[in-house]
Amino acid sequence: MSEVVTANGFKLDTSGKRVVVDPICRIEGHLRIEVNVDEHNVIRNAVSTGNMWRGIEIILKGRDPRDAWAFTQRICGVCTGVHALTSVRAVEDALGIEIPANANHIRNLMMLAQQTQDHLVHFYHLHALDWVDVVSALEADPKRTSELQRSISNWPKSSPGYFRDVKMRLKRFVESGQLGPFANAYWGSPAYKLPPEANLMAVAHYLEALDFQREIVRIHTIFGGRNPHPNWIVGGMPCAFSLNGDGGINMEWLNVVSSIIDRAITFVDQVYIPDLKAVASFYKDWARIGRGLAGTNMLSYGEYPRVANDWSQENMLQPGGAIIDGDLSQVHEVDLRDPEQIQEFVAHSWYRYPDEQKGLHPWDGVTEPHFELGPKAKGSRTRIEQLDEGAKYSFIKAPRWKGHPMEVGPLARYVVAYARGDEEIKAQVDGLLHDLDLPLEALFSTLGRTAARGLECSWAAHKMREVFDALMANLRAGDTATANMEKWEPESWPLETKGVGHVEAPRGSLGHWVHIRAGRIENYQAVVPTTWNASPRDPAGNIGAYEAALLGTPMADPEQPLEILRTIHSFDPCLACSTHVMAEDGRELTTIKVR
Repeated sequence: MSEVVTANGFKLDTSGKRVVVDPICRIEGHLRIEVNVDEHNVIRNAVSTGNMWRGIEIILKGRDPRDAWAFTQRICGVCTGVHALTSVRAVEDALGIEIPANANHIRNLMMLAQQTQDHLVHFYHLHALDWVDVVSALEADPKRTSELQRSISNWPKSSPGYFRDVKMRLKRFVESGQLGPFANAYWGSPAYKLPPEANLMAVAHYLEALDFQREIVRIHTIFGGRNPHPNWIVGGMPCAFSLNGDGGINMEWLNVVSSIIDRAITFVDQVYIPDLKAVASFYKDWARIGRGLAGTNMLSYGEYPRVANDWSQENMLQPGGAIIDGDLSQVHEVDLRDPEQIQEFVAHSWYRYPDEQKGLHPWDGVTEPHFELGPKAKGSRTRIEQLDEGAKYSFIKAPRWKGHPMEVGPLARYVVAYARGDEEIKAQVDGLLHDLDLPLEALFSTLGRTAARGLECSWAAHKMREVFDALMANLRAGDTATANMEKWEPESWPLETKGVGHVEAPRGSLGHWVHIRAGRIENYQAVVPTTWNASPRDPAGNIGAYEAALLGTPMADPEQPLEILRTIHSFDPCLACSTHVMAEDGRELTTIKVR
């Protein structure tokens, strides 16, 4: 039988034509997707493969836990500060360190800036080209493009002359034969639906966003010294304030931060959100495609504590929890310390466990790579034509919450917050659905996933203002403390302790678990958002979010798998950066020695 029903209820059929997309472009890291399509070009089976090994856990063993953030920050070239913050929170949790109020405000502000910039970049530079036919923009009438722009927003860059200039820039790109960032795409695919004027408007905003996104992360350089890889510290933040002097962050720099926040709010609300609605209005059929685990199993840890050192969901600007089987009437509490709640499995992952039918809580996690191709794989070790999903087929582990595969990310955060009755987020969601004339069910889709990220970008930009004002009120009251060094020295630490830190990264729930013994890291495990979403099958036969979301997707042309990119990009994949290099034949090229 080529047709099977998974443990979580999805029908898989491997009898049809196999389509392989490797690598998936416009993401961070290396991801391979294989699908089987039936005679109607509908996807009936999906295989998600992370074909790179992270290994940061091995590098951290034996190191000083106060330095862990600097290493984990290098896991990813995109979410650098996100991993650093998660790491310092894990170590602070293990050592019982409380941070000052200002440090909490700064961390929240830096995270909100990360969300705003990351979502903006994702929509325009990673995902928009799945909906926007750049070459079609050459046929656009600049005057009609200007009319379209003015009908959806009062953004000042809207004259016919402006769009004529953008069209000429694009024309020079095409005529040169060097499309740059627009090369190697499926231009002209029948899956594209936007009229030329909408395409030209989107290309113009692509270029504008490319310029503006770098302004947002100046917030990281002001408080963290640089971007990427801003500086952090266990116990708070390493920056100092000198409001009227030159010995730290003064009012001049704080005014720069305030200006960036205002401009971010304007750009997101006058450009991003109108573009999102305009694109969505042409692709309403995608409100029924790409559901997968969306609306059924969704997970969020919660983020942005209003008051420092209080991790209750009531204290979070964005509440977390878990939704199971689509029951929005009940949001389950999540305990990252509970070994029965969070487990990782490797039955279909290129790792070894003592017992591969059992999952391990991250505090007990093992990172021992073991690459082998299944008996039904086609090709060779160096050139794989088709993987065997019945065996091990990914360097990504399979995390589960109480045995359930979960979707994480902006959509999960918004669904959880919506179910909890968060008034701001509920108003955002209901307003967007009203404007697009779509039901709530439409949220659980590829289009809904894309829309939730845009809504969260606006939410985060506005929250930056709220958090910045709270920081300023604290500073004006005379409190300038940014770090607590009370338990900084190892002599004050317990002989053995464990901690967990969590962050809602742009792509979803991120957790770091640390085990410290005699002042050194005994074990360190990071479960990143893409580990949840790109999960392979587990021993029970459950498939993960990517694989589930692709099922049932109709493709206009399997030779131009644009539809696969749309759904996968809606998750914004971020496969963690590799930390070792191997030759094509498997030879080891370099070794990292831990002292």
